[in-house]
Amino acid sequence: MLDHLAYQSPAPKVIAGAKDDWELVIGLEVHAQVASKAKLFSGASTQFGAEPNSNVAFVDAAMPGMLPVINEFCIEQAVRTGLGLNADINLMSAFDRKNYFYPDLPQGYQISQLYHPIVGEGEIIVDMGPGVARKVRVERIHLEQDAGKSIHDMDPNMSFVDLNRTGVALMEIVSRPDIRGPEEAAAYVTKLRQILRYLGTCDGNMQEGSMRADVNVSVCRPGDYEKYWETQDFAHLGTRCEIKNMNSMRFIQAAIDVEARRQIAILEDGGTVTQETRLYDPDKNETRSMRSKEEAHDYRYFPCPDLLPLEIEQSWVDDIAATLPELPDAKKTRFVTDFHLSEYDASVLTAEAESAAYFEAVAQGRDGKLAANWVINELFGRLKKEDHDIGESPVTPAQLGSIIDLISADTISGKIAKELFEIVYTEGGDPAEIVDARGMKQVTDTGAIEAAVDQIIADNPAQVAKAKENPKLAGWFVGQVMKATGGKANPKAVNELVAKKLAQ
Repeated sequence: MLDHLAYQSPAPKVIAGAKDDWELVIGLEVHAQVASKAKLFSGASTQFGAEPNSNVAFVDAAMPGMLPVINEFCIEQAVRTGLGLNADINLMSAFDRKNYFYPDLPQGYQISQLYHPIVGEGEIIVDMGPGVARKVRVERIHLEQDAGKSIHDMDPNMSFVDLNRTGVALMEIVSRPDIRGPEEAAAYVTKLRQILRYLGTCDGNMQEGSMRADVNVSVCRPGDYEKYWETQDFAHLGTRCEIKNMNSMRFIQAAIDVEARRQIAILEDGGTVTQETRLYDPDKNETRSMRSKEEAHDYRYFPCPDLLPLEIEQSWVDDIAATLPELPDAKKTRFVTDFHLSEYDASVLTAEAESAAYFEAVAQGRDGKLAANWVINELFGRLKKEDHDIGESPVTPAQLGSIIDLISADTISGKIAKELFEIVYTEGGDPAEIVDARGMKQVTDTGAIEAAVDQIIADNPAQVAKAKENPKLAGWFVGQVMKATGGKANPKAVNELVAKKLAQ
């Protein structure tokens, strides 16, 4: 097995419906906005949704004589991200000018890092299902400034430019072409987003443009990918096309599939795929040409004369490393080990750092599996139904923990617990006090339960005869006893007494 498939791997995606067998090869360039209150080279705010052109410093607007000054916190965030991806941190990096014209790029160039990025090679482990994972290599992470925004739908005769995003710090996270299918591409972006949110280096809000992906797609014959791996010759992978600015997992998958089919159709008709940049149209489910693919020389890269090479100390990197939080994979493993959870439940609970913290507060000192069931099934289910996240939960960890304590102490049954959860969710309050005030304690007096069982059996002789012939019908008696006691009888005691009485 190849090095890059050190983990059990799903089979490469083969496109159905083609004349021949083809495999997909995908690389991703993810642009993640650095979580910082100020821009990369100015003190202007990065607040989303501000009035157009209100968050613009003189340097952002390219006023004459204005010089960029590096925001140290943005550098720290990039280093933090690199450490979180097990990547090499380059103690010396440098900024370059990427020259191109665009109406919302006031300087006429973008300050980026081509030759000496701040972060080198790393890796991301992408979960594809129980026991199935992929190791996707990260080639580099470089810092660059974002452009502004052109608006074309406010006036039939004019376009408008909003420079609020101009100069906002972006981390461009570039993967190797290790991704082999649409689902894996979406899983990779999902895992990367999860790690960035745990680290606090990007909020991952794809709807607001905080995270977007350029997807490089090519197709090759079965076996050619292995040749590429052995020779590192990209010619084996076929000509790639880049699909720009993808901002949803669903669209990423759809765009990869439709672009792969387009390339295969060209090749099977004897044509040649042209390397270019394309856009995905979700309404028509097609990609269309945006521009021919530029190479580095087309941008006339050269070192930025306004910024000295950036040198950082290893001790500073070590200090940042010491503050890293527990990351998703480590937390998931710990939850499986410490709380005896299934991998699936642990994955659900660690999907977001806030959800993991909530669960851990509930589970502390309690049965981990029981806590997980209540958090996932009752709380998450209710929040999802109402389109809320864990931060909007009306039930605190202490309240949910109290409900679980009442169950564990046999004070309430599972059925009563669900009624109690509904009360706490909608009205609030202390669960134990609610149980006392509303008489919700379950009946644990075996004498009272036995009397109810005897009465039901006495009232239903025909049903008793049937149950003696078919023991599975004993559940009917259990249900009748629970109904007679208002659902307050201890279910375990009811089942035991019903079985005992019917056996006599």
